[in-house]
Amino acid sequence: MDQVDMPQPVKFILNWGRRYSLWVMNFGLACCAIELIATSTSKHDFIRLGVIPFAHGPRQADLLVVAGTLTDKMAPALKRVYDQIPDPKYVISFGSCSNCGGPYWDSYSVTKGVDQIVPVDVYVPGCPPRPEALLHGIIRLQEKIAKEDIREKWSGQLVKPEPAQTY
Repeated sequence: MDQVDMPQPVKFILNWGRRYSLWVMNFGLACCAIELIATSTSKHDFIRLGVIPFAHGPRQADLLVVAGTLTDKMAPALKRVYDQIPDPKYVISFGSCSNCGGPYWDSYSVTKGVDQIVPVDVYVPGCPPRPEALLHGIIRLQEKIAKEDIREKWSGQLVKPEPAQTY
């Protein structure tokens, strides 16, 4: 028995609510974490975009921002935090180190990108990226959320996974 598609106005309202109420779990590992904190200050104010700066824990979060150099020793902790975030959940890889290892890519202890451990929705390049870059990455994530099919996202079985975005 085929499921009937959700009416477009209902889909719009639900996606609108999800995209403008993102609770952030900061997985700060290095200097990029300071830029993430700067994004939540009054000068850049990402609360105006509907992003609540810091969730009390992973179970209250929607968005995981990985900022900094992920080492092989920290990778299991990242995976554990990611697994504790309820669906639907999103990941932003913030900075060159979290994207691909950055200047430390050839070190024996550095994971060559967060996407080897958890799925990434948006990559924000830079070393370290400016707060404006994170704001742009959040807007790109919100655009992605606006187009989602909620049933597919919550079931965890995307028919056609959308590739991660880099701006």
